[in-house]
Amino acid sequence: MKIQTKIRFRAAVYCLLAVGLLLSSCSKQGAPVDDSTGSAQQANLSGANFNSFATYGSFLSANYDNGLVNSGIPDLEVTDATAPDAAYLVSPGRGGAYAIAHKVLLGDSSYFSDEHWRSESATNAVAAGKFVPGDERRYEFSVLLKDWTPYTTGMPASGDIIFQAKLGGGGNPAWYFMTKRNAIAFRDPNANLQTNIVADYRPYINQWMDFRVDVLWANTATGYIKVYSKLPGQSDYTLIWQISNFQTWNPDNPDAVTGYMKWGLYRPDESVTNGDVITRIVYHDSIKIYNIQP
Repeated sequence: MKIQTKIRFRAAVYCLLAVGLLLSSCSKQGAPVDDSTGSAQQANLSGANFNSFATYGSFLSANYDNGLVNSGIPDLEVTDATAPDAAYLVSPGRGGAYAIAHKVLLGDSSYFSDEHWRSESATNAVAAGKFVPGDERRYEFSVLLKDWTPYTTGMPASGDIIFQAKLGGGGNPAWYFMTKRNAIAFRDPNANLQTNIVADYRPYINQWMDFRVDVLWANTATGYIKVYSKLPGQSDYTLIWQISNFQTWNPDNPDAVTGYMKWGLYRPDESVTNGDVITRIVYHDSIKIYNIQP
């Protein structure tokens, strides 16, 4: 009788161990990157493996709360401008300790990089920040226009690009957000369209504004784009503009294999001689890239 009891006990122990191993194995498969701690994390995956994540699984989360200008993301480009304050951390951030600031001062060559007046962070060397045709993504970011000089009649109407989806191989971006006069506009060069997402940003200067873009990247007329905003005082995102049955992979770059994201400040058509505002500073925070499974 005692021998039978020992055998039953050992069998129960082995069964519990087997169940534990099975649960541990399952928990490691198909799990989204955990960004609940608020630290910057990334998935070390190629585009072909992205769909192993759960719906809205996070690929990349940059909130700068670890006090690093690359938010702790290996190979994240911070800026190519050489000025010591072309990119720096500010405190507080959107909802945490820090955010990143990008600054461009026209006429000072240390803020001139990659053939333009710009200071931008980029995911061109980060696997989790890239995309290819067929990928379905959600992009979120928060932006603050620091002490922004608004447009007045007679000033140049040049736009400052503050967030963009860029295709490799040069050419126009796939789409981008820019300040234009006193609005924040969303522009898609492929469709030759531009629409205001924030009709008048002046009440929100020095305040955080949140934006979201859902995209099905497609090199045929099967994709879509949805653009949302959440302004100060609003509790949730509002859909502002959308398009469907659309080629979201810009044919202007037919040789592009992958695309990537950029945030910061890019002033492509501005100069001192034009009379543009000399100094611009923009803050970014809570930058997230999600997978959307079909």
